[in-house]
Amino acid sequence: MPARNEPLRELIERWRTDPGSTYRTWFLWEERLKNFRSIRRGLATVVAQMQAGAFGNTYKGSSLETVVGSIAEQRQIFKGADHAFLWKPKLRIPDIYESAPNQLGFAQFLDTCTCCTGEERLIEAIRQLDQRQIKGLGPAVANLLYFLHPTLAPPSNTAIVKGYNALTGARVKLGRWEEYLAMREGILRLNAEHRWLLSNDLGAVAGLLFDIGTGRYAPPPREGDGAALAAWQADLARVREDSDRSRRADERAREGDRTHTQVQAWLRDLGRALGFDVWVAANDRRRLHEGGALGHGCLERLPDSITSLPGAAAVRLIDVLWLERGGSHVAAAFEVEHSTTIYSGIVRLLDLALSSSSGFAHELFLVAPDDREDEVRLQLARPAFRRVADLRVRYVPYGELERHREAMARFGTGLKAIEAVARTLAF
Repeated sequence: MPARNEPLRELIERWRTDPGSTYRTWFLWEERLKNFRSIRRGLATVVAQMQAGAFGNTYKGSSLETVVGSIAEQRQIFKGADHAFLWKPKLRIPDIYESAPNQLGFAQFLDTCTCCTGEERLIEAIRQLDQRQIKGLGPAVANLLYFLHPTLAPPSNTAIVKGYNALTGARVKLGRWEEYLAMREGILRLNAEHRWLLSNDLGAVAGLLFDIGTGRYAPPPREGDGAALAAWQADLARVREDSDRSRRADERAREGDRTHTQVQAWLRDLGRALGFDVWVAANDRRRLHEGGALGHGCLERLPDSITSLPGAAAVRLIDVLWLERGGSHVAAAFEVEHSTTIYSGIVRLLDLALSSSSGFAHELFLVAPDDREDEVRLQLARPAFRRVADLRVRYVPYGELERHREAMARFGTGLKAIEAVARTLAF
Protein backbone atom coordinates (compact mmCIF):
# COMPACT_ATOMS: atom_id res chain seq x y z
CA MET A 1 0.00 0.00 0.00
CA PRO A 2 2.78 2.48 -0.91
CA ALA A 3 0.37 5.27 -1.96
CA ARG A 4 -1.32 5.24 1.44
CA ASN A 5 1.79 5.12 3.59
CA GLU A 6 1.83 8.81 4.52
CA PRO A 7 -1.85 9.08 5.59
CA LEU A 8 -1.58 5.72 7.36
CA ARG A 9 1.53 6.90 9.17
CA GLU A 10 -0.40 9.98 10.28
CA LEU A 11 -3.25 7.78 11.48
CA ILE A 12 -0.95 5.50 13.48
CA GLU A 13 0.83 8.45 15.08
CA ARG A 14 -2.50 10.01 16.12
CA TRP A 15 -3.69 6.64 17.40
CA ARG A 16 -0.57 6.12 19.52
CA THR A 17 -1.08 9.43 21.34
CA ASP A 18 -4.85 9.12 21.80
CA PRO A 19 -5.57 8.46 25.51
CA GLY A 20 -8.67 6.45 24.60
CA SER A 21 -7.06 4.19 21.98
CA THR A 22 -6.43 0.52 22.62
CA TYR A 23 -2.73 1.33 22.37
CA ARG A 24 -2.94 3.45 25.53
CA THR A 25 -5.72 1.68 27.42
CA TRP A 26 -4.73 -1.95 26.70
CA PHE A 27 -1.46 -2.51 24.84
CA LEU A 28 0.62 -0.34 27.21
CA TRP A 29 -1.35 -1.57 30.24
CA GLU A 30 1.18 -3.22 32.58
CA GLU A 31 -1.28 -5.84 33.79
CA ARG A 32 -1.61 -7.13 30.21
CA LEU A 33 1.82 -8.75 30.34
CA LYS A 34 1.05 -10.58 33.55
CA ASN A 35 -1.70 -12.54 31.83
CA PHE A 36 0.49 -14.33 29.29
CA ARG A 37 1.98 -16.89 31.66
CA SER A 38 -1.24 -17.47 33.59
CA ILE A 39 -3.18 -18.11 30.37
CA ARG A 40 -0.47 -20.45 29.08
CA ARG A 41 -0.57 -22.37 32.36
CA GLY A 42 -4.36 -22.46 32.24
CA LEU A 43 -4.34 -23.91 28.73
CA ALA A 44 -1.90 -26.59 29.89
CA THR A 45 -4.48 -27.57 32.51
CA VAL A 46 -7.20 -27.74 29.85
CA VAL A 47 -5.03 -30.01 27.69
CA ALA A 48 -4.12 -32.29 30.59
CA GLN A 49 -7.74 -32.69 31.66
CA MET A 50 -8.96 -33.39 28.13
CA GLN A 51 -6.23 -35.92 27.45
CA ALA A 52 -6.95 -37.67 30.76
CA GLY A 53 -10.70 -37.77 30.09
CA ALA A 54 -11.30 -35.58 33.15
CA PHE A 55 -12.49 -32.39 31.44
CA GLY A 56 -16.17 -33.27 31.50
CA ASN A 57 -18.87 -32.26 29.05
CA THR A 58 -19.80 -28.76 30.19
CA TYR A 59 -18.25 -25.35 29.72
CA LYS A 60 -19.65 -23.79 32.87
CA GLY A 61 -17.17 -24.15 35.72
CA SER A 62 -14.54 -25.81 33.53
CA SER A 63 -10.86 -24.93 33.30
CA LEU A 64 -11.52 -23.68 29.75
CA GLU A 65 -14.12 -21.22 31.04
CA THR A 66 -11.57 -19.94 33.55
CA VAL A 67 -8.96 -19.29 30.86
CA VAL A 68 -11.32 -17.80 28.28
CA GLY A 69 -12.97 -15.71 30.97
CA SER A 70 -9.65 -14.19 31.96
CA ILE A 71 -9.10 -13.21 28.30
CA ALA A 72 -12.57 -11.73 27.95
CA GLU A 73 -11.94 -9.53 31.01
CA GLN A 74 -8.96 -7.81 29.35
CA ARG A 75 -10.55 -4.47 28.57
CA GLN A 76 -12.45 -3.66 25.40
CA ILE A 77 -10.49 -5.45 22.66
CA PHE A 78 -11.33 -8.92 24.04
CA LYS A 79 -14.83 -8.18 25.27
CA GLY A 80 -16.99 -11.08 24.14
CA ALA A 81 -14.06 -13.45 23.56
CA ASP A 82 -15.94 -16.12 25.49
CA HIS A 83 -19.00 -16.12 23.20
CA ALA A 84 -17.52 -18.63 20.77
CA PHE A 85 -16.88 -21.15 23.56
CA LEU A 86 -20.25 -20.95 25.29
CA TRP A 87 -22.12 -24.21 24.84
CA LYS A 88 -25.14 -23.79 22.56
CA PRO A 89 -27.06 -27.07 23.00
CA LYS A 90 -29.63 -26.49 20.24
CA LEU A 91 -26.86 -25.96 17.70
CA ARG A 92 -24.53 -28.56 19.26
CA ILE A 93 -21.66 -26.05 19.09
CA PRO A 94 -18.86 -25.83 19.78
CA ASP A 95 -18.77 -29.60 19.45
CA ILE A 96 -15.97 -30.23 21.96
CA TYR A 97 -18.12 -30.92 25.01
CA GLU A 98 -20.16 -33.92 23.93
CA SER A 99 -17.83 -35.39 21.28
CA ALA A 100 -14.85 -37.12 22.87
CA PRO A 101 -12.86 -37.37 19.59
CA ASN A 102 -13.37 -33.65 18.94
CA GLN A 103 -12.35 -32.82 22.49
CA LEU A 104 -9.15 -34.83 22.11
CA GLY A 105 -8.49 -33.20 18.73
CA PHE A 106 -8.83 -29.77 20.29
CA ALA A 107 -6.50 -30.80 23.11
CA GLN A 108 -3.93 -32.01 20.58
CA PHE A 109 -4.19 -28.70 18.74
CA LEU A 110 -3.66 -26.66 21.92
CA ASP A 111 -0.79 -28.89 23.02
CA THR A 112 0.95 -28.57 19.64
CA CYS A 113 0.52 -24.79 19.61
CA THR A 114 1.79 -24.48 23.18
CA CYS A 115 4.94 -26.46 22.44
CA CYS A 116 5.82 -25.25 18.93
CA THR A 117 8.27 -22.41 18.39
CA GLY A 118 7.87 -21.42 14.73
CA GLU A 119 5.10 -20.26 12.42
CA GLU A 120 5.29 -23.28 10.11
CA ARG A 121 4.28 -25.70 12.86
CA LEU A 122 1.68 -23.26 14.15
CA ILE A 123 0.03 -22.91 10.73
CA GLU A 124 0.18 -26.67 10.20
CA ALA A 125 -1.65 -27.17 13.51
CA ILE A 126 -4.32 -24.66 12.43
CA ARG A 127 -4.81 -26.47 9.11
CA GLN A 128 -5.07 -29.83 10.87
CA LEU A 129 -7.70 -28.43 13.23
CA ASP A 130 -9.58 -26.98 10.27
CA GLN A 131 -9.58 -30.38 8.56
CA ARG A 132 -11.34 -31.92 11.55
CA GLN A 133 -14.35 -29.69 10.76
CA ILE A 134 -15.32 -29.35 14.42
CA LYS A 135 -18.58 -27.42 14.48
CA GLY A 136 -18.31 -23.98 16.03
CA LEU A 137 -14.55 -24.04 16.53
CA GLY A 138 -13.31 -21.36 14.16
CA PRO A 139 -10.84 -18.47 14.25
CA ALA A 140 -12.11 -17.20 17.60
CA VAL A 141 -9.58 -19.74 18.89
CA ALA A 142 -6.93 -17.34 17.57
CA ASN A 143 -7.49 -15.29 20.73
CA LEU A 144 -6.01 -18.22 22.65
CA LEU A 145 -3.15 -18.52 20.18
CA TYR A 146 -2.27 -14.85 20.60
CA PHE A 147 -1.42 -15.43 24.26
CA LEU A 148 0.78 -18.37 23.28
CA HIS A 149 2.50 -16.68 20.31
CA PRO A 150 1.96 -12.89 20.35
CA THR A 151 4.48 -12.32 17.55
CA LEU A 152 2.95 -14.96 15.26
CA ALA A 153 -0.81 -15.10 15.81
CA PRO A 154 -2.89 -11.91 15.85
CA PRO A 155 -6.16 -12.01 17.79
CA SER A 156 -9.37 -12.04 15.78
CA ASN A 157 -12.89 -10.75 16.28
CA THR A 158 -15.58 -8.95 14.30
CA ALA A 159 -14.12 -5.47 14.85
CA ILE A 160 -10.56 -6.52 13.91
CA VAL A 161 -11.76 -8.17 10.68
CA LYS A 162 -13.92 -5.16 9.87
CA GLY A 163 -11.00 -2.81 10.51
CA TYR A 164 -8.66 -4.90 8.35
CA ASN A 165 -11.11 -4.91 5.45
CA ALA A 166 -11.71 -1.17 5.75
CA LEU A 167 -8.00 -0.38 5.81
CA THR A 168 -6.83 -2.74 3.07
CA GLY A 169 -9.88 -3.09 0.84
CA ALA A 170 -9.87 -6.85 1.47
CA ARG A 171 -12.99 -8.96 1.87
CA VAL A 172 -12.03 -11.27 4.68
CA LYS A 173 -15.01 -13.15 6.12
CA LEU A 174 -15.33 -13.93 9.80
CA GLY A 175 -15.49 -17.55 10.90
CA ARG A 176 -13.22 -19.42 8.48
CA TRP A 177 -9.64 -20.43 9.19
CA GLU A 178 -8.52 -19.90 5.58
CA GLU A 179 -9.79 -16.34 5.78
CA TYR A 180 -7.98 -15.82 9.10
CA LEU A 181 -4.68 -17.09 7.67
CA ALA A 182 -5.03 -14.76 4.68
CA MET A 183 -5.72 -11.83 7.02
CA ARG A 184 -2.75 -12.88 9.15
CA GLU A 185 -0.43 -12.58 6.15
CA GLY A 186 -1.75 -9.11 5.42
CA ILE A 187 -1.40 -8.06 9.06
CA LEU A 188 2.21 -9.25 9.11
CA ARG A 189 2.98 -7.17 6.01
CA LEU A 190 1.24 -4.13 7.48
CA ASN A 191 3.08 -4.56 10.75
CA ALA A 192 6.45 -4.95 9.03
CA GLU A 193 5.88 -1.81 6.96
CA HIS A 194 5.15 0.28 10.07
CA ARG A 195 7.14 -1.66 12.67
CA TRP A 196 8.80 1.45 14.06
CA LEU A 197 5.37 2.79 15.03
CA LEU A 198 3.88 -0.55 16.08
CA SER A 199 5.54 -3.57 17.71
CA ASN A 200 6.76 -7.11 17.22
CA ASP A 201 3.82 -8.00 19.45
CA LEU A 202 0.85 -8.23 17.05
CA GLY A 203 -1.45 -6.96 19.77
CA ALA A 204 -0.50 -3.42 18.75
CA VAL A 205 -1.54 -3.69 15.10
CA ALA A 206 -4.62 -5.68 16.14
CA GLY A 207 -5.54 -2.83 18.45
CA LEU A 208 -5.23 -0.37 15.58
CA LEU A 209 -7.51 -2.50 13.41
CA PHE A 210 -9.95 -2.87 16.31
CA ASP A 211 -10.21 0.90 16.71
CA ILE A 212 -10.80 1.29 12.97
CA GLY A 213 -13.36 -1.53 12.98
CA THR A 214 -15.30 -0.03 15.87
CA GLY A 215 -15.43 3.33 14.11
CA ARG A 216 -13.16 5.28 16.42
CA TYR A 217 -10.95 6.01 13.41
CA ALA A 218 -11.81 6.04 9.73
CA PRO A 219 -9.27 4.44 7.37
CA PRO A 220 -7.32 6.76 5.05
CA PRO A 221 -9.15 7.50 1.77
CA ARG A 222 -8.08 6.03 -1.52
CA GLU A 223 -5.37 7.65 -3.62
CA GLY A 224 -6.04 10.80 -5.62
CA ASP A 225 -9.10 12.13 -3.83
CA GLY A 226 -8.03 15.42 -2.24
CA ALA A 227 -11.48 16.28 -0.91
CA ALA A 228 -11.82 12.90 0.75
CA LEU A 229 -8.34 13.25 2.27
CA ALA A 230 -9.22 16.67 3.74
CA ALA A 231 -12.46 15.31 5.18
CA TRP A 232 -10.62 12.38 6.68
CA GLN A 233 -8.05 14.66 8.30
CA ALA A 234 -10.91 16.70 9.77
CA ASP A 235 -12.32 13.49 11.21
CA LEU A 236 -8.95 12.80 12.83
CA ALA A 237 -9.08 16.23 14.40
CA ARG A 238 -12.56 15.54 15.77
CA VAL A 239 -11.30 12.36 17.37
CA ARG A 240 -8.68 14.46 19.11
CA GLU A 241 -11.44 16.81 20.30
CA ASP A 242 -13.02 13.83 22.05
CA SER A 243 -9.82 13.27 23.99
CA ASP A 244 -11.15 14.94 27.13
CA ARG A 245 -13.67 12.15 27.59
CA SER A 246 -11.05 9.54 26.74
CA ARG A 247 -8.58 11.16 29.10
CA ARG A 248 -11.08 10.96 31.94
CA ALA A 249 -11.54 7.25 31.28
CA ASP A 250 -7.78 6.82 31.17
CA GLU A 251 -7.45 8.70 34.44
CA ARG A 252 -9.94 6.34 36.05
CA ALA A 253 -7.86 3.40 34.87
CA ARG A 254 -4.72 5.07 36.17
CA GLU A 255 -6.46 5.69 39.48
CA GLY A 256 -6.95 1.93 39.68
CA ASP A 257 -3.24 1.44 39.02
CA ARG A 258 -2.41 4.01 41.70
CA THR A 259 -4.62 2.20 44.19
CA HIS A 260 -2.89 -1.05 43.33
CA THR A 261 0.49 0.59 43.92
CA GLN A 262 -0.73 2.11 47.21
CA VAL A 263 -1.74 -1.31 48.55
CA GLN A 264 1.59 -2.79 47.45
CA ALA A 265 3.32 -0.03 49.41
CA TRP A 266 1.24 -0.83 52.50
CA LEU A 267 2.28 -4.49 52.26
CA ARG A 268 5.90 -3.52 51.62
CA ASP A 269 6.09 -1.27 54.67
CA LEU A 270 4.19 -3.72 56.88
CA GLY A 271 6.45 -6.60 55.89
CA ARG A 272 9.58 -4.67 56.73
CA ALA A 273 8.09 -3.49 60.04
CA LEU A 274 7.29 -7.10 60.97
CA GLY A 275 10.89 -8.14 60.37
CA PHE A 276 10.79 -9.65 56.90
CA ASP A 277 12.82 -9.04 53.77
CA VAL A 278 10.44 -7.84 51.07
CA TRP A 279 10.28 -8.46 47.33
CA VAL A 280 8.16 -6.25 45.07
CA ALA A 281 7.08 -7.57 41.65
CA ALA A 282 9.86 -7.14 39.09
CA ASN A 283 7.67 -5.10 36.74
CA ASP A 284 6.48 -2.80 39.54
CA ARG A 285 9.76 -2.00 41.29
CA ARG A 286 10.29 1.28 39.46
CA ARG A 287 6.76 2.58 39.89
CA LEU A 288 6.75 5.88 41.73
CA HIS A 289 5.06 6.08 45.10
CA GLU A 290 5.22 9.18 47.30
CA GLY A 291 8.29 10.43 45.47
CA GLY A 292 10.29 7.20 45.51
CA ALA A 293 10.49 3.90 43.68
CA LEU A 294 8.11 1.24 44.99
CA GLY A 295 10.99 -1.23 45.25
CA HIS A 296 13.22 1.07 47.30
CA GLY A 297 14.59 -0.72 50.36
CA CYS A 298 13.45 -4.12 49.09
CA LEU A 299 15.36 -7.11 47.79
CA GLU A 300 17.17 -6.46 44.52
CA ARG A 301 16.96 -10.09 43.49
CA LEU A 302 15.31 -13.26 44.72
CA PRO A 303 17.39 -16.06 46.27
CA ASP A 304 18.75 -18.72 43.93
CA SER A 305 16.52 -21.35 45.56
CA ILE A 306 13.51 -19.44 44.19
CA THR A 307 14.88 -18.32 40.82
CA SER A 308 15.68 -21.96 40.02
CA LEU A 309 12.06 -23.03 40.47
CA PRO A 310 10.14 -24.14 37.33
CA GLY A 311 7.67 -21.28 37.82
CA ALA A 312 10.28 -18.64 38.69
CA ALA A 313 9.21 -16.28 35.87
CA ALA A 314 5.71 -16.04 37.35
CA VAL A 315 6.97 -15.86 40.94
CA ARG A 316 9.00 -12.75 40.09
CA LEU A 317 5.69 -11.06 39.13
CA ILE A 318 3.88 -11.78 42.40
CA ASP A 319 2.97 -8.36 43.77
CA VAL A 320 4.66 -8.69 47.17
CA LEU A 321 6.65 -11.48 48.87
CA TRP A 322 7.76 -11.57 52.51
CA LEU A 323 10.89 -13.64 53.08
CA GLU A 324 12.58 -14.62 56.32
CA ARG A 325 15.17 -11.98 57.12
CA GLY A 326 18.46 -12.96 55.49
CA GLY A 327 17.06 -16.30 54.35
CA SER A 328 15.53 -17.86 51.26
CA HIS A 329 12.23 -19.09 52.67
CA VAL A 330 9.06 -17.32 51.52
CA ALA A 331 6.91 -16.67 54.57
CA ALA A 332 3.99 -15.03 52.78
CA ALA A 333 2.94 -14.09 49.26
CA PHE A 334 0.42 -11.41 48.31
CA GLU A 335 -1.43 -10.79 45.05
CA VAL A 336 -3.25 -7.44 44.88
CA GLU A 337 -6.31 -7.68 42.63
CA HIS A 338 -7.77 -4.18 42.41
CA SER A 339 -9.81 -4.47 39.23
CA THR A 340 -8.19 -7.21 37.15
CA THR A 341 -9.18 -10.85 36.90
CA ILE A 342 -8.71 -12.82 40.12
CA TYR A 343 -7.61 -15.81 38.03
CA SER A 344 -4.15 -14.59 37.07
CA GLY A 345 -3.26 -13.75 40.67
CA ILE A 346 -4.29 -17.22 41.85
CA VAL A 347 -2.16 -18.84 39.16
CA ARG A 348 0.95 -16.91 40.21
CA LEU A 349 0.45 -17.94 43.82
CA LEU A 350 0.04 -21.56 42.76
CA ASP A 351 3.21 -21.35 40.67
CA LEU A 352 5.09 -20.49 43.85
CA ALA A 353 3.33 -22.97 46.09
CA LEU A 354 3.48 -25.99 43.79
CA SER A 355 6.91 -25.52 42.20
CA SER A 356 9.06 -26.72 45.07
CA SER A 357 8.62 -27.64 48.70
CA SER A 358 11.74 -25.63 49.57
CA GLY A 359 10.20 -22.49 48.10
CA PHE A 360 6.70 -23.14 49.46
CA ALA A 361 4.95 -20.07 50.81
CA HIS A 362 3.25 -21.05 54.08
CA GLU A 363 0.77 -18.22 53.73
CA LEU A 364 -0.85 -17.15 50.47
CA PHE A 365 -3.06 -14.06 50.36
CA LEU A 366 -5.34 -12.41 47.80
CA VAL A 367 -5.70 -8.72 48.67
CA ALA A 368 -8.70 -7.07 47.04
CA PRO A 369 -11.34 -4.37 47.57
CA ASP A 370 -13.94 -5.17 50.19
CA ASP A 371 -16.69 -5.50 47.57
CA ARG A 372 -14.81 -8.24 45.66
CA GLU A 373 -15.03 -10.88 48.40
CA ASP A 374 -17.85 -12.76 46.69
CA GLU A 375 -15.90 -12.76 43.43
CA VAL A 376 -12.81 -14.10 45.20
CA ARG A 377 -14.86 -16.90 46.75
CA LEU A 378 -16.46 -17.81 43.42
CA GLN A 379 -13.11 -17.98 41.64
CA LEU A 380 -11.46 -20.07 44.35
CA ALA A 381 -14.40 -22.48 44.34
CA ARG A 382 -13.84 -23.38 40.67
CA PRO A 383 -12.97 -27.04 39.99
CA ALA A 384 -9.82 -25.81 38.23
CA PHE A 385 -8.57 -24.57 41.62
CA ARG A 386 -9.49 -27.57 43.76
CA ARG A 387 -5.93 -27.57 45.17
CA VAL A 388 -6.42 -24.06 46.53
CA ALA A 389 -8.32 -25.32 49.57
CA ASP A 390 -5.31 -27.44 50.55
CA LEU A 391 -2.98 -24.46 50.14
CA ARG A 392 -5.07 -22.22 52.44
CA VAL A 393 -5.25 -19.16 50.23
CA ARG A 394 -6.82 -16.35 52.30
CA TYR A 395 -8.52 -13.08 51.49
CA VAL A 396 -7.43 -9.72 52.91
CA PRO A 397 -9.90 -6.87 52.31
CA TYR A 398 -8.45 -3.44 51.57
CA GLY A 399 -10.45 -1.93 54.41
CA GLU A 400 -9.04 -4.26 57.06
CA LEU A 401 -5.49 -3.68 55.85
CA GLU A 402 -5.91 0.10 55.77
CA ARG A 403 -7.52 0.31 59.21
CA HIS A 404 -5.08 -1.93 61.05
CA ARG A 405 -1.76 -1.69 59.19
CA GLU A 406 -0.24 0.95 61.48
CA ALA A 407 -1.17 -0.95 64.65
CA MET A 408 0.11 -4.19 63.13
CA ALA A 409 3.40 -2.56 62.20
CA ARG A 410 3.81 -1.09 65.67
CA PHE A 411 2.71 -3.98 67.88
CA GLY A 412 2.70 -7.07 65.66
CA THR A 413 5.30 -9.80 65.19
CA GLY A 414 5.74 -12.36 62.44
CA LEU A 415 2.68 -13.43 60.50
CA LYS A 416 0.19 -13.28 63.36
CA ALA A 417 -0.74 -9.69 62.57
CA ILE A 418 -1.73 -10.27 58.95
CA GLU A 419 -3.39 -13.57 59.82
CA ALA A 420 -5.62 -11.73 62.29
CA VAL A 421 -7.23 -9.62 59.54
CA ALA A 422 -7.22 -12.27 56.81
CA ARG A 423 -10.37 -14.26 56.09
CA THR A 424 -10.35 -17.99 55.53
CA LEU A 425 -12.36 -18.96 52.46
CA ALA A 426 -14.40 -22.08 53.13
CA PHE A 427 -15.44 -24.30 50.21
